[in-house]
Amino acid sequence: MCGKWRKPSEELTNLLDTMLQPYHCQRRKMFGSITYFVNNNMFTGIHEDTIFLRLSEEDRINLLKEEPETEQFEPLDGRKMREYMVLTEEIYRDIPKLEKWLERSFLFVSSLPLKIPKKKKK
Repeated sequence: MCGKWRKPSEELTNLLDTMLQPYHCQRRKMFGSITYFVNNNMFTGIHEDTIFLRLSEEDRINLLKEEPETEQFEPLDGRKMREYMVLTEEIYRDIPKLEKWLERSFLFVSSLPLKIPKKKKK
């Protein structure tokens, strides 16, 4: 991937913001867009025109079985993020499916220990 990342659509940003209102999480900017964190661990966000989320190994396997078009999140060429998957448009256009996978992601990341931010070097 060369150059700047494309900005996500307002529609996709609003969709994720709305879907995550019931969750106790923090909204931050990352990848040129929005991401959501639980206990300082990223669990979902938008990259360009897709929604990605972090899942357990079991959930990643199940997602691929149910939705074979999904793939591993790769924000930069050659830089795949091991526990993160990109949802297809079909999934995020189907609100019950999207709710299911957001909840699976939230539950998994909520079970992880609090991530202590590294101190920045001077």
